[in-house]
Amino acid sequence: MPYLIDGHNLIGQLPDISLDDPNDEAQLVQKLSGFAARTSKHCVVIFDNGLPGGQSRMSTSAVQVIFAPHHQTADSVMLSRIRAERNPQPWTVVSSDNVVLDAARERRMAVLRSPEFAALLRPPAKPDPKKIDAGEAADVHLSPKEVDEWLKLFADRPKKKKR
Repeated sequence: MPYLIDGHNLIGQLPDISLDDPNDEAQLVQKLSGFAARTSKHCVVIFDNGLPGGQSRMSTSAVQVIFAPHHQTADSVMLSRIRAERNPQPWTVVSSDNVVLDAARERRMAVLRSPEFAALLRPPAKPDPKKIDAGEAADVHLSPKEVDEWLKLFADRPKKKKR
C-alpha cells in the first residue's frame, strides 16, 4: 500500500522537526525512508513552495519527493494526483486538509490524518538494557527435560586446550 503524503502537514505534527528549520523537508524524508525500510511501503511526499517544482533530488527508491510549483500548493498537486490515479484502491492519503481527504474517500482510497500517520513514524521501542541484564525482558520457562537437553548439548562439546 503506497502513501501519498502532504509533507508540511505531517511536519507540523512531529515533535522533533520544526517547520521553521530550513532542513525540515530533508529530515522528514529521512524519517519516511526509515518507515519505508521497516514496512516495505512506498511513499510519495509532496511539499509546498518548490522552485522550480517537480521531483526532487532528495527522492530515493522508496520515497518520491515532489515540490509543488510556485503557482500551486501541495493540496492542489495531491488533488490532481488523486483524481488521475488509475488504481486508487491501494493508496493511503495522509493529510490534515478535509478537501484532500474527501477527494481520496470519493476514489475509495484509505485516508489517515497527519497526526495518525505521525504516530506510525516513531521507530519501534528499543529493549531496555537494564531489563535484559536482569533477565526481565523474556520470561522463559524450561521444563526439566529441556534443561537436560541443553546441558547435554553443551557438555558434549570438546573443551579448548590452553596454549
